Amino acid sequence: MANPLSRRQVLKYGAFTTVGGVLTPGVSLAQAIVTDTKGILARDVQLSVGGTAIPAYDARPEKAGRYPIVLVISGFTGNSEQNKDVVRRFAQAGFYAIAPELYFREGGMQGKDFQQMSQISGKVTRAQYLGDLRAAVDYAKGQSWARADRIGVTGFCGGGALTLHFAAEYPGVAAAAPWYGQVKRIYPDAPGVDAFSLAGKIKAPVLGFYGEADTGIPVEDVRRFEAELKKTNPSVEFVTYPGAPHAFFSDDRPQIYKKEASEDAWSAALANAPPPGPPSPETGVARRPAAQDDSRSGGALRFGARYGSSDSLPTAPAAPQLTPSRLEGEGLRVG
Repeated sequence: MANPLSRRQVLKYGAFTTVGGVLTPGVSLAQAIVTDTKGILARDVQLSVGGTAIPAYDARPEKAGRYPIVLVISGFTGNSEQNKDVVRRFAQAGFYAIAPELYFREGGMQGKDFQQMSQISGKVTRAQYLGDLRAAVDYAKGQSWARADRIGVTGFCGGGALTLHFAAEYPGVAAAAPWYGQVKRIYPDAPGVDAFSLAGKIKAPVLGFYGEADTGIPVEDVRRFEAELKKTNPSVEFVTYPGAPHAFFSDDRPQIYKKEASEDAWSAALANAPPPGPPSPETGVARRPAAQDDSRSGGALRFGARYGSSDSLPTAPAAPQLTPSRLEGEGLRVG
């Protein structure tokens, strides 16, 4: 398991959070990252799932082109403003991102406290979750600006667990990046199905981010799951951050957010994509060449390098507030 501090003693970590983490009552949003829509197009959309209209939020670069799809899965806070901001960050980084509201049928999570959100999310079936996620991807694939052959999935907390389940069940997934997703999470309609039982079905490259101070997800479980994945999937790496608790990427929770660790993980997921290639004969726009194995990292590729191919070169390398911190040379990677 990768440990960035064992490679370079450059970052100091304390408590850290997630995109899909819990927004408890009374939390100040004063320090939350706000990604504007300059250079991107963001909007509310409607999905159809079995005749039910489900709200979702998507964003893409404003520049004409075809962009890889990223499915962004929230935790049990639902499609909060922070989760929508993450969608915009992906758009700023050159992706077409979409996030469905997974708790619309249950009345949403606005105004709910921790216990209520936990109870609501715990009653949602695996079939309902996966059906809504599939509908979001199918909707995205139908858009003219989408690269239907480039589908990535990422999620936080409960969404991190669903990232693993979706990667196992949806054959078109090209890369998966779970953030502190519970590897032993089960659902009321599938009591014997957790990530361990699905490990052999996950063929896409996986790059996971976990906190070593997460009291709900023991590091030992993460390491065992990483080892289980690697039995059948050579493109796997799980990074753990010393001192980081659960939900460390949640910048809307300043009491646990850790900026350096967040930037490090974000960079690992998106940075180091291949440089632009020659202009496309169809569009005249620079294209990214096919990703090549990086011999310095044991033949593994990072999430962005393997997945981030587009007909249009992104105009922004990442969301402005999440400048890559230090991933150069050896750094973090995934196949």
